[in-house]
Amino acid sequence: MIVDLRSDTVTQPTPEMWEAMRSAALGDDVLGDDPTVMELEAFSADLLGKEAAVFVPSGTMGNQLALASATERGDCALFEEEAHMLYYEVGAPGVIAQVTTRTCPADNGVMDPGEVESRIQVTSLHTPGTTFIGVENTNNRAGGSVVPISVTQEYRRIADEYGIWLHLDGARMFNACTDIGCEPKEMADPFDSVNFCLSKALGAPVGSVLCGPAEFIIKARKWRKRLGGGMRQAGLLAAAGLVGLRSVRHRLSEDHDRARAFAGALDGKPGLSARAQTNFVMVDTEQPAAAWVSHLEQNGVRCMAFRKNRVRCVFHYDISDEMVEHAVKAFTESQP
Repeated sequence: MIVDLRSDTVTQPTPEMWEAMRSAALGDDVLGDDPTVMELEAFSADLLGKEAAVFVPSGTMGNQLALASATERGDCALFEEEAHMLYYEVGAPGVIAQVTTRTCPADNGVMDPGEVESRIQVTSLHTPGTTFIGVENTNNRAGGSVVPISVTQEYRRIADEYGIWLHLDGARMFNACTDIGCEPKEMADPFDSVNFCLSKALGAPVGSVLCGPAEFIIKARKWRKRLGGGMRQAGLLAAAGLVGLRSVRHRLSEDHDRARAFAGALDGKPGLSARAQTNFVMVDTEQPAAAWVSHLEQNGVRCMAFRKNRVRCVFHYDISDEMVEHAVKAFTESQP
């Protein structure tokens, strides 16, 4: 048995997705006439309460389209200190949007609104003005932690006061919605733009969706074209994404339950401590994480070394209760 806990991006399409892809109505999305892509974009915008949406190949592209569309070269963008848009997007803010960046410390992935406000720069002869604040929910580097809506509403207040664009990197926002027990519109409401992934917890093979005001999305489409993100018969991919939004989204609590059960089974065992909030489990280890990853691979469990002494395990719809039991045994019955 192979239990792949490296990420929720490793999933195979569900049978319903395969069927939807096989029978999808197609056009040419670059020419604006792929009916399945248009359906996905309209569904996504409505789901989040935004005016419009654009389908993009990846979450990184969606985030960077948002940044480039909402800012001017030389502006300042503010992020949580380990935000995906800074940590995992290969310096794209400086390369594509050509903005400067500032960071804000966080407690378990949540920036204190007061700390955010204290780092806002006003445009002057000497300083670039802060025109963009990025928020990540759930927070990857913080182990799938959730930013409460009450806090994002405070970010909105600050953004309004200073005239700043507020963007949600909601790669796994539906996991946050599941954890809080809110509708996607409520999660998205404080933000000017929202990017979410179809290929992570929702299980589709490819793609993300960027949502926001209509004029903003027109700009984002231009940036998508500049970056080579225009796809032709993209309805094949959009069809799987629609299944993820309409079907897979409603079973995310199963992943959370398995993650929490797994963390509970590991926490306190010799050399291990573990915690989970959504579908991520962060396992802190006395032995080096790299040694654990190699040891677990030999026992049929794939995971990632996330820090020197931290292993990350991510739960998704391809993981069964039997697989959870297998992974627990791999962690607890022997050590590297």
